[in-house]
Amino acid sequence: MHGTTQENELEPVGLIRQSGAILALGRLSLSGGTGSYRVKATMARAAKALGMDRHEAHVTLTEITATSHRGPIFRTEVTEMRKVGVNADRLMEIERFVSALPAGASVEQLEEGVARIRAKAPLYGPWLNALFAAVACAAFAFLNNGGPIECAGVFVAAGLGQLLRRALLHRGMNQFAVTMVAAALASALYLGLMTVLLATGATAVNHEAAYVSAVLFLVPGFPLVTGALDLARLDFSAGVARLVYALMILMSAALAVWGISALVGVAPDPAVAPELSFVLLTILRLVASFLGVLGFALMFNSPWRMALTAAVVGMVANVVRLTLVGEGLAPQAGAAIAALLVGVVAAWAAPRIDVPRVTVYVPAVVIMVPGAAAYRAVYHLNNGATVQAMAYAVDAGLVVVALAIGLAVGRMLTDRSWLVER
Repeated sequence: MHGTTQENELEPVGLIRQSGAILALGRLSLSGGTGSYRVKATMARAAKALGMDRHEAHVTLTEITATSHRGPIFRTEVTEMRKVGVNADRLMEIERFVSALPAGASVEQLEEGVARIRAKAPLYGPWLNALFAAVACAAFAFLNNGGPIECAGVFVAAGLGQLLRRALLHRGMNQFAVTMVAAALASALYLGLMTVLLATGATAVNHEAAYVSAVLFLVPGFPLVTGALDLARLDFSAGVARLVYALMILMSAALAVWGISALVGVAPDPAVAPELSFVLLTILRLVASFLGVLGFALMFNSPWRMALTAAVVGMVANVVRLTLVGEGLAPQAGAAIAALLVGVVAAWAAPRIDVPRVTVYVPAVVIMVPGAAAYRAVYHLNNGATVQAMAYAVDAGLVVVALAIGLAVGRMLTDRSWLVER
Protein backbone atom coordinates (compact mmCIF):
# COMPACT_ATOMS: atom_id res chain seq x y z
CA MET A 1 0.00 0.00 0.00
CA HIS A 2 2.84 2.35 0.88
CA GLY A 3 4.51 1.64 -2.50
CA THR A 4 1.29 2.44 -4.39
CA THR A 5 0.98 5.76 -2.57
CA GLN A 6 4.54 6.72 -3.53
CA GLU A 7 3.84 5.84 -7.20
CA ASN A 8 0.70 7.99 -7.19
CA GLU A 9 2.67 10.92 -5.78
CA LEU A 10 5.29 10.56 -8.49
CA GLU A 11 2.74 10.26 -11.32
CA PRO A 12 2.76 13.37 -13.57
CA VAL A 13 -0.97 14.00 -13.20
CA GLY A 14 -0.84 17.42 -14.87
CA LEU A 15 0.94 16.08 -17.96
CA ILE A 16 -1.46 13.16 -18.19
CA ARG A 17 -4.49 15.47 -18.23
CA GLN A 18 -2.91 17.88 -20.72
CA SER A 19 -1.89 15.03 -23.01
CA GLY A 20 -5.41 13.62 -22.92
CA ALA A 21 -6.97 16.98 -23.74
CA ILE A 22 -4.62 17.50 -26.70
CA LEU A 23 -5.39 14.01 -28.00
CA ALA A 24 -9.13 14.65 -27.69
CA LEU A 25 -8.68 17.79 -29.80
CA GLY A 26 -6.79 15.82 -32.43
CA ARG A 27 -9.47 13.16 -32.53
CA LEU A 28 -12.13 15.84 -32.97
CA SER A 29 -10.15 17.37 -35.84
CA LEU A 30 -9.68 13.97 -37.50
CA SER A 31 -13.41 13.29 -37.24
CA GLY A 32 -14.05 16.43 -39.30
CA GLY A 33 -12.33 14.88 -42.32
CA THR A 34 -9.21 17.04 -42.56
CA GLY A 35 -5.77 15.77 -43.58
CA SER A 36 -3.24 14.37 -41.15
CA TYR A 37 -0.93 17.39 -41.59
CA ARG A 38 -3.71 19.68 -40.30
CA VAL A 39 -4.48 17.38 -37.36
CA LYS A 40 -0.81 17.41 -36.37
CA ALA A 41 -0.57 21.18 -36.69
CA THR A 42 -3.73 21.68 -34.59
CA MET A 43 -2.45 19.43 -31.81
CA ALA A 44 1.01 21.06 -31.86
CA ARG A 45 -0.48 24.57 -31.52
CA ALA A 46 -2.64 23.49 -28.59
CA ALA A 47 0.35 21.77 -26.95
CA LYS A 48 2.41 24.94 -27.28
CA ALA A 49 -0.36 27.00 -25.70
CA LEU A 50 -0.45 24.58 -22.75
CA GLY A 51 3.29 24.91 -22.25
CA MET A 52 4.48 21.62 -23.74
CA ASP A 53 8.13 21.62 -24.83
CA ARG A 54 7.39 19.42 -27.81
CA HIS A 55 4.50 17.46 -29.28
CA GLU A 56 4.77 14.73 -31.88
CA ALA A 57 1.99 12.73 -33.53
CA HIS A 58 1.48 9.94 -36.01
CA VAL A 59 -1.92 10.27 -37.70
CA THR A 60 -3.64 7.88 -40.09
CA LEU A 61 -7.21 7.76 -41.42
CA THR A 62 -8.64 6.40 -38.16
CA GLU A 63 -5.85 6.46 -35.55
CA ILE A 64 -3.65 8.93 -33.70
CA THR A 65 -0.52 8.12 -31.71
CA ALA A 66 0.68 11.24 -29.88
CA THR A 67 3.54 12.04 -27.51
CA SER A 68 3.65 15.12 -25.29
CA HIS A 69 7.03 16.22 -23.91
CA ARG A 70 7.60 18.41 -20.88
CA GLY A 71 11.14 18.64 -19.61
CA PRO A 72 12.61 15.15 -19.06
CA ILE A 73 9.22 13.42 -18.96
CA PHE A 74 6.81 12.49 -21.73
CA ARG A 75 3.54 10.69 -22.25
CA THR A 76 2.41 8.68 -25.28
CA GLU A 77 -1.25 7.93 -25.92
CA VAL A 78 -3.21 6.24 -28.70
CA THR A 79 -6.78 6.79 -29.85
CA GLU A 80 -8.90 5.25 -32.58
CA MET A 81 -12.11 6.28 -34.32
CA ARG A 82 -14.12 3.96 -36.54
CA LYS A 83 -16.35 6.52 -38.26
CA VAL A 84 -14.96 8.44 -41.20
CA GLY A 85 -16.92 11.58 -42.06
CA VAL A 86 -16.78 15.22 -43.11
CA ASN A 87 -17.84 18.26 -41.07
CA ALA A 88 -16.56 21.56 -42.46
CA ASP A 89 -18.22 23.61 -39.73
CA ARG A 90 -16.39 21.58 -37.09
CA LEU A 91 -13.06 22.17 -38.83
CA MET A 92 -13.75 25.91 -38.88
CA GLU A 93 -14.68 25.95 -35.18
CA ILE A 94 -11.51 24.04 -34.27
CA GLU A 95 -9.33 26.36 -36.33
CA ARG A 96 -10.78 29.48 -34.70
CA PHE A 97 -10.65 28.00 -31.20
CA VAL A 98 -7.02 26.88 -31.42
CA SER A 99 -5.94 30.17 -33.01
CA ALA A 100 -7.48 32.04 -30.09
CA LEU A 101 -5.82 29.92 -27.38
CA PRO A 102 -3.41 32.24 -25.52
CA ALA A 103 0.05 31.24 -24.36
CA GLY A 104 -0.23 29.71 -20.93
CA ALA A 105 -3.80 28.51 -21.50
CA SER A 106 -5.18 26.11 -18.92
CA VAL A 107 -6.14 22.54 -19.61
CA GLU A 108 -9.68 23.43 -18.48
CA GLN A 109 -9.94 25.94 -21.33
CA LEU A 110 -8.92 23.29 -23.85
CA GLU A 111 -11.28 20.66 -22.43
CA GLU A 112 -14.21 23.07 -22.39
CA GLY A 113 -13.54 24.15 -25.98
CA VAL A 114 -13.34 20.56 -27.21
CA ALA A 115 -16.57 19.66 -25.39
CA ARG A 116 -18.38 22.69 -26.84
CA ILE A 117 -17.34 21.96 -30.41
CA ARG A 118 -18.12 18.25 -30.10
CA ALA A 119 -21.60 19.01 -28.78
CA LYS A 120 -22.51 21.38 -31.63
CA ALA A 121 -25.28 19.90 -33.75
CA PRO A 122 -25.10 19.76 -37.58
CA LEU A 123 -26.14 23.00 -39.25
CA TYR A 124 -28.65 21.28 -41.54
CA GLY A 125 -31.16 18.51 -40.93
CA PRO A 126 -31.58 15.33 -43.02
CA TRP A 127 -33.99 16.80 -45.56
CA LEU A 128 -31.89 19.90 -46.22
CA ASN A 129 -28.77 17.74 -46.49
CA ALA A 130 -30.55 15.56 -49.05
CA LEU A 131 -31.69 18.67 -50.95
CA PHE A 132 -28.09 19.91 -51.20
CA ALA A 133 -26.96 16.51 -52.56
CA ALA A 134 -29.82 16.60 -55.07
CA VAL A 135 -28.83 20.06 -56.32
CA ALA A 136 -25.16 19.07 -56.63
CA CYS A 137 -25.90 15.89 -58.60
CA ALA A 138 -28.42 17.63 -60.87
CA ALA A 139 -25.70 20.18 -61.68
CA PHE A 140 -23.32 17.28 -62.33
CA ALA A 141 -25.89 15.79 -64.72
CA PHE A 142 -25.88 18.95 -66.81
CA LEU A 143 -22.08 19.14 -66.82
CA ASN A 144 -22.11 15.51 -68.00
CA ASN A 145 -24.20 16.61 -71.01
CA GLY A 146 -27.61 15.84 -69.52
CA GLY A 147 -30.74 17.77 -70.44
CA PRO A 148 -33.64 19.07 -68.31
CA ILE A 149 -35.30 15.67 -67.98
CA GLU A 150 -32.05 13.99 -66.90
CA CYS A 151 -31.35 16.75 -64.38
CA ALA A 152 -34.84 16.43 -62.89
CA GLY A 153 -34.54 12.65 -62.61
CA VAL A 154 -31.11 12.89 -61.02
CA PHE A 155 -32.39 15.52 -58.57
CA VAL A 156 -35.06 13.16 -57.21
CA ALA A 157 -32.91 10.02 -57.20
CA ALA A 158 -29.82 11.58 -55.63
CA GLY A 159 -31.83 13.39 -52.96
CA LEU A 160 -33.57 10.22 -51.80
CA GLY A 161 -30.32 8.27 -52.03
CA GLN A 162 -28.53 10.74 -49.75
CA LEU A 163 -31.48 10.77 -47.34
CA LEU A 164 -31.21 6.99 -46.98
CA ARG A 165 -27.43 7.11 -46.73
CA ARG A 166 -27.45 9.67 -43.91
CA ALA A 167 -30.13 7.77 -41.98
CA LEU A 168 -28.19 4.51 -42.16
CA LEU A 169 -24.85 6.10 -41.25
CA HIS A 170 -26.40 7.77 -38.20
CA ARG A 171 -27.48 4.31 -37.09
CA GLY A 172 -23.87 3.15 -37.13
CA MET A 173 -24.07 0.82 -40.13
CA ASN A 174 -21.00 -0.22 -42.11
CA GLN A 175 -19.99 2.58 -44.50
CA PHE A 176 -19.30 0.33 -47.48
CA ALA A 177 -22.63 -1.48 -47.11
CA VAL A 178 -24.42 1.86 -46.78
CA THR A 179 -22.67 3.13 -49.92
CA MET A 180 -23.82 0.12 -51.92
CA VAL A 181 -27.42 0.42 -50.70
CA ALA A 182 -27.57 4.18 -51.38
CA ALA A 183 -26.03 3.77 -54.85
CA ALA A 184 -28.46 0.97 -55.69
CA LEU A 185 -31.45 3.02 -54.58
CA ALA A 186 -30.38 6.18 -56.44
CA SER A 187 -29.56 4.42 -59.73
CA ALA A 188 -32.71 2.25 -59.58
CA LEU A 189 -34.90 5.29 -58.85
CA TYR A 190 -33.42 7.22 -61.75
CA LEU A 191 -33.87 4.37 -64.22
CA GLY A 192 -37.38 3.77 -62.88
CA LEU A 193 -38.35 7.40 -63.39
CA MET A 194 -37.01 7.42 -66.94
CA THR A 195 -38.85 4.17 -67.72
CA VAL A 196 -42.14 5.61 -66.44
CA LEU A 197 -41.69 8.76 -68.53
CA LEU A 198 -41.00 6.68 -71.62
CA ALA A 199 -43.94 4.31 -71.00
CA THR A 200 -46.44 7.11 -70.41
CA GLY A 201 -45.38 8.99 -73.51
CA ALA A 202 -44.09 11.97 -71.55
CA THR A 203 -40.90 11.65 -73.57
CA ALA A 204 -40.08 9.79 -76.75
CA VAL A 205 -36.38 9.50 -75.97
CA ASN A 206 -34.59 7.16 -73.58
CA HIS A 207 -32.72 9.27 -71.01
CA GLU A 208 -30.81 6.47 -69.27
CA ALA A 209 -27.32 7.72 -70.17
CA ALA A 210 -27.15 10.25 -67.31
CA TYR A 211 -27.99 7.82 -64.51
CA VAL A 212 -24.38 7.67 -63.29
CA SER A 213 -24.80 11.29 -62.18
CA ALA A 214 -27.47 10.16 -59.70
CA VAL A 215 -24.81 8.47 -57.51
CA LEU A 216 -22.12 11.15 -57.65
CA PHE A 217 -23.05 12.34 -54.16
CA LEU A 218 -21.10 9.27 -53.03
CA VAL A 219 -17.80 10.47 -54.54
CA PRO A 220 -15.38 10.63 -51.55
CA GLY A 221 -14.00 14.07 -52.32
CA PHE A 222 -12.46 14.89 -48.94
CA PRO A 223 -10.49 11.61 -48.59
CA LEU A 224 -9.28 11.84 -52.19
CA VAL A 225 -8.02 15.40 -51.87
CA THR A 226 -6.64 15.22 -48.33
CA GLY A 227 -5.03 11.86 -49.09
CA ALA A 228 -3.25 13.30 -52.10
CA LEU A 229 -2.09 16.30 -50.05
CA ASP A 230 -0.83 13.97 -47.30
CA LEU A 231 1.26 12.18 -49.92
CA ALA A 232 2.63 15.52 -51.08
CA ARG A 233 3.82 16.02 -47.50
CA LEU A 234 5.51 12.57 -47.62
CA ASP A 235 3.01 11.26 -45.06
CA PHE A 236 2.53 7.92 -46.77
CA SER A 237 0.73 6.05 -43.98
CA ALA A 238 -2.07 8.63 -43.87
CA GLY A 239 -2.13 9.37 -47.60
CA VAL A 240 -2.26 5.75 -48.72
CA ALA A 241 -4.91 4.90 -46.10
CA ARG A 242 -7.14 7.76 -47.26
CA LEU A 243 -6.77 6.88 -50.94
CA VAL A 244 -7.49 3.20 -50.26
CA TYR A 245 -10.60 4.18 -48.29
CA ALA A 246 -11.73 6.47 -51.15
CA LEU A 247 -11.12 3.69 -53.68
CA MET A 248 -13.17 1.24 -51.62
CA ILE A 249 -16.06 3.71 -51.42
CA LEU A 250 -15.91 4.21 -55.20
CA MET A 251 -15.78 0.46 -55.78
CA SER A 252 -18.73 -0.15 -53.46
CA ALA A 253 -20.86 2.41 -55.28
CA ALA A 254 -19.70 1.27 -58.72
CA LEU A 255 -20.52 -2.37 -58.00
CA ALA A 256 -24.05 -1.40 -56.96
CA VAL A 257 -24.47 0.68 -60.12
CA TRP A 258 -23.20 -2.22 -62.21
CA GLY A 259 -25.63 -4.60 -60.50
CA ILE A 260 -28.61 -2.37 -61.30
CA SER A 261 -27.31 -1.88 -64.85
CA ALA A 262 -27.03 -5.63 -65.37
CA LEU A 263 -30.57 -6.21 -64.11
CA VAL A 264 -32.11 -3.50 -66.27
CA GLY A 265 -29.85 -3.99 -69.27
CA VAL A 266 -28.36 -0.54 -69.78
CA ALA A 267 -24.81 0.76 -70.13
CA PRO A 268 -23.53 4.00 -68.53
CA ASP A 269 -22.35 5.45 -71.82
CA PRO A 270 -21.52 9.17 -72.03
CA ALA A 271 -24.31 11.40 -73.29
CA VAL A 272 -23.99 13.47 -76.45
CA ALA A 273 -23.18 17.13 -75.79
CA PRO A 274 -26.08 19.53 -76.45
CA GLU A 275 -25.93 21.87 -79.44
CA LEU A 276 -25.66 25.27 -77.76
CA SER A 277 -23.89 28.51 -78.61
CA PHE A 278 -20.59 29.14 -76.85
CA VAL A 279 -21.99 32.06 -74.84
CA LEU A 280 -25.12 30.19 -73.67
CA LEU A 281 -23.10 27.05 -72.90
CA THR A 282 -20.61 29.07 -70.84
CA ILE A 283 -23.40 30.78 -68.88
CA LEU A 284 -25.11 27.45 -68.15
CA ARG A 285 -21.79 25.90 -67.14
CA LEU A 286 -21.15 28.79 -64.74
CA VAL A 287 -24.57 28.31 -63.14
CA ALA A 288 -24.24 24.52 -62.95
CA SER A 289 -20.70 24.69 -61.55
CA PHE A 290 -21.77 27.23 -58.92
CA LEU A 291 -24.74 25.12 -57.85
CA GLY A 292 -22.71 21.90 -57.91
CA VAL A 293 -19.96 23.23 -55.66
CA LEU A 294 -22.48 24.99 -53.42
CA GLY A 295 -24.47 21.77 -53.02
CA PHE A 296 -21.40 19.74 -52.12
CA ALA A 297 -20.12 22.38 -49.70
CA LEU A 298 -23.45 22.53 -47.87
CA MET A 299 -23.66 18.73 -47.87
CA PHE A 300 -20.29 18.79 -46.06
CA ASN A 301 -21.98 20.94 -43.33
CA SER A 302 -20.33 24.21 -44.41
CA PRO A 303 -21.77 27.52 -43.16
CA TRP A 304 -23.30 29.56 -45.97
CA ARG A 305 -20.48 32.10 -46.13
CA MET A 306 -17.91 29.35 -46.52
CA ALA A 307 -20.03 27.48 -49.06
CA LEU A 308 -20.65 30.56 -51.21
CA THR A 309 -16.92 31.34 -51.26
CA ALA A 310 -16.12 27.79 -52.35
CA ALA A 311 -18.88 27.97 -54.98
CA VAL A 312 -17.49 31.13 -56.57
CA VAL A 313 -13.93 29.76 -56.60
CA GLY A 314 -15.03 26.39 -57.98
CA MET A 315 -17.36 27.94 -60.57
CA VAL A 316 -14.59 29.98 -62.18
CA ALA A 317 -11.99 27.21 -62.04
CA ASN A 318 -14.30 24.52 -63.43
CA VAL A 319 -15.48 26.62 -66.36
CA VAL A 320 -11.86 27.47 -67.16
CA ARG A 321 -11.11 23.73 -67.13
CA LEU A 322 -14.06 22.82 -69.35
CA THR A 323 -13.23 25.60 -71.80
CA LEU A 324 -9.58 24.56 -72.05
CA VAL A 325 -10.50 20.91 -72.57
CA GLY A 326 -13.09 21.94 -75.17
CA GLU A 327 -10.33 23.77 -77.06
CA GLY A 328 -8.29 20.58 -77.25
CA LEU A 329 -6.18 20.64 -74.09
CA ALA A 330 -5.65 17.24 -72.44
CA PRO A 331 -8.17 16.67 -69.60
CA GLN A 332 -5.42 16.09 -67.03
CA ALA A 333 -3.67 19.32 -68.03
CA GLY A 334 -6.93 21.24 -67.72
CA ALA A 335 -7.54 19.65 -64.29
CA ALA A 336 -4.06 20.61 -63.06
CA ILE A 337 -4.48 24.23 -64.18
CA ALA A 338 -7.93 24.48 -62.59
CA ALA A 339 -6.74 22.94 -59.30
CA LEU A 340 -3.75 25.30 -59.22
CA LEU A 341 -6.14 28.21 -59.69
CA VAL A 342 -8.34 26.89 -56.85
CA GLY A 343 -5.34 26.47 -54.55
CA VAL A 344 -4.03 29.99 -55.14
CA VAL A 345 -7.41 31.73 -54.89
CA ALA A 346 -8.41 29.70 -51.81
CA ALA A 347 -5.16 30.75 -50.10
CA TRP A 348 -6.22 34.37 -50.61
CA ALA A 349 -9.94 33.97 -49.87
CA ALA A 350 -9.99 31.58 -46.89
CA PRO A 351 -8.12 33.85 -44.40
CA ARG A 352 -10.38 36.75 -45.30
CA ILE A 353 -13.48 34.89 -44.13
CA ASP A 354 -11.55 33.19 -41.31
CA VAL A 355 -11.98 29.56 -42.43
CA PRO A 356 -9.48 26.73 -43.11
CA ARG A 357 -8.33 26.48 -46.72
CA VAL A 358 -9.34 22.84 -46.99
CA THR A 359 -13.02 23.77 -46.48
CA VAL A 360 -12.83 26.00 -49.56
CA TYR A 361 -10.71 24.05 -52.01
CA VAL A 362 -12.12 20.56 -51.43
CA PRO A 363 -15.73 21.41 -52.47
CA ALA A 364 -14.32 23.51 -55.31
CA VAL A 365 -12.30 20.55 -56.62
CA VAL A 366 -14.79 17.75 -55.94
CA ILE A 367 -16.87 18.80 -58.93
CA MET A 368 -13.81 18.12 -61.12
CA VAL A 369 -13.28 14.57 -59.80
CA PRO A 370 -14.15 12.18 -62.67
CA GLY A 371 -16.61 10.05 -60.73
CA ALA A 372 -18.58 9.08 -63.84
CA ALA A 373 -15.43 7.76 -65.53
CA ALA A 374 -14.54 5.72 -62.44
CA TYR A 375 -18.00 4.13 -62.33
CA ARG A 376 -17.87 3.34 -66.03
CA ALA A 377 -14.46 1.68 -65.55
CA VAL A 378 -15.90 -0.70 -62.95
CA TYR A 379 -18.98 -1.37 -65.09
CA HIS A 380 -16.95 -2.40 -68.12
CA LEU A 381 -14.53 -4.39 -65.96
CA ASN A 382 -17.40 -6.44 -64.57
CA ASN A 383 -18.71 -7.01 -68.08
CA GLY A 384 -15.35 -8.29 -69.28
CA ALA A 385 -14.62 -5.27 -71.51
CA THR A 386 -11.09 -4.91 -70.14
CA VAL A 387 -9.82 -2.47 -72.75
CA GLN A 388 -12.69 -0.03 -72.21
CA ALA A 389 -12.40 -0.43 -68.44
CA MET A 390 -8.68 0.35 -68.52
CA ALA A 391 -9.25 3.37 -70.74
CA TYR A 392 -11.79 4.88 -68.33
CA ALA A 393 -9.68 3.95 -65.29
CA VAL A 394 -6.53 5.55 -66.72
CA ASP A 395 -8.44 8.70 -67.70
CA ALA A 396 -9.94 8.99 -64.22
CA GLY A 397 -6.63 8.26 -62.49
CA LEU A 398 -4.71 10.82 -64.50
CA VAL A 399 -7.26 13.54 -63.74
CA VAL A 400 -7.20 12.77 -60.00
CA VAL A 401 -3.38 12.87 -59.99
CA ALA A 402 -3.47 16.16 -61.92
CA LEU A 403 -5.91 17.67 -59.42
CA ALA A 404 -3.63 16.64 -56.56
CA ILE A 405 -0.57 18.11 -58.28
CA GLY A 406 -2.36 21.38 -58.97
CA LEU A 407 -3.49 21.74 -55.36
CA ALA A 408 -0.07 20.78 -53.99
CA VAL A 409 1.72 23.28 -56.23
CA GLY A 410 -0.80 25.97 -55.26
CA ARG A 411 -0.15 25.24 -51.59
CA MET A 412 3.61 25.35 -52.09
CA LEU A 413 3.34 28.71 -53.83
CA THR A 414 1.30 30.21 -50.98
CA ASP A 415 2.64 28.41 -47.90
CA ARG A 416 6.39 28.30 -47.27
CA SER A 417 6.06 25.42 -44.80
CA TRP A 418 4.95 23.22 -47.73
CA LEU A 419 7.94 24.24 -49.85
CA VAL A 420 10.73 24.09 -47.27
CA GLU A 421 10.84 21.05 -44.98
CA ARG A 422 12.00 21.77 -41.44
